[in-house]
Amino acid sequence: MRSRTPGASPSSGTSPRRAHIAMIGNPVISHTLPGIEIIRELVARGHRVTYANDPFLRDVVTATGAELRPYRSTLPPVTGSAWPEEPVAGMTTFLDDAIEMLPQLHELYDDDPADLYLYDIGGYAGRALAESQGRPTLQLSPTYVGWRSEADDIGAQIRALPGADAYFAKFAAWLAGNGATTLDPGDFSGRPVRAVAMIPRAMQPHADAVDHDAVTFVGPCFGDRSDQGTWTRPAGAGNVLLISLGSAYTRLPDFYRRCLAAFGDLPDWHVVLQIGKDTDPAELGTVPSNVEVHSWVPQLAILEQADAFVTHAGMGGSSEGLHAGVPMIAVPQSADQFGNADQLVSLGVARRIDTADATPEALRTALLELTSDPEVARRSAALRTELRAEGGTARAADVAESLLP
Repeated sequence: MRSRTPGASPSSGTSPRRAHIAMIGNPVISHTLPGIEIIRELVARGHRVTYANDPFLRDVVTATGAELRPYRSTLPPVTGSAWPEEPVAGMTTFLDDAIEMLPQLHELYDDDPADLYLYDIGGYAGRALAESQGRPTLQLSPTYVGWRSEADDIGAQIRALPGADAYFAKFAAWLAGNGATTLDPGDFSGRPVRAVAMIPRAMQPHADAVDHDAVTFVGPCFGDRSDQGTWTRPAGAGNVLLISLGSAYTRLPDFYRRCLAAFGDLPDWHVVLQIGKDTDPAELGTVPSNVEVHSWVPQLAILEQADAFVTHAGMGGSSEGLHAGVPMIAVPQSADQFGNADQLVSLGVARRIDTADATPEALRTALLELTSDPEVARRSAALRTELRAEGGTARAADVAESLLP
């Protein structure tokens, strides 16, 4: 069996007493998976953990030993056409889901309140429930958190958008009527009392301006992934390149063909190409002999043996690339991926190439330049060491236990 990832094994935390800890989740898988090992760790430390989430995530939740408390979410599929693209409309979608969720949470927890409520960064109803019950909270953030000047940097821009006044008025009215004690929408949504950021501190914009009394950066919370399978580096492979755009943005056969043209038959390179479940391998045409194609791969297991990574720069993939210490070609597709790509570039470990600019020549040049630059290698190694010292799962669980009454 593979050894556990550093920071993922049960720690020597003192577990002050067996407590009821509740996680109020979000039915978006990219928000659920980053913190799932924290839930597993808290169960392993002897706590009774309940997890409120949509029933479709039952298997993911119960595999940790936690009890699923099901609610019905109104959020649309992340990659579906029903998800609004306009910022205020997207924020309203999350708020409306919280408004619908809170009465369900009261039914689940009023007769069995938790000693501590964990909640997702988008789980407004979780914080509202805890404040109405007078219980402590810990936000689990799978992405970057707010900083001291964010209200001036970003908040003012949001408040100037069409529909923002109505959104904030609706939010304030909901807070005033649901028993919450934090009544300002900006403070409620953007300033947690305590938070664990499950990202490398290096990926946080304006990291020095974050309130570190409230926020603890623990880095990615990986666990034992042996159940996902393993991967063996082929004998004689001089270098290994992994190409993976995650699980949500994989319907890109033209991009994959450009990757085959860029890296196929490249001397001394073995390529692992993940194309997702929505792309038919037949759409790729002839696959060069140095390329293996899969609909899904055990990504972290491959990255630990890889020399470079083509990624969409989601926070999960970015963190895994930094954890493995490999240089990256970032090809962002949506949402925060563009900012993540720029952050990786600023760290000195990546090149950003937007999809429209990802010609075979640009991709090949970026790979060869990144992997031959000693400064990129030095920065990748330094960030790998920095990230692995942040503590991961065990440190996050320590923070949670420190908040128990």
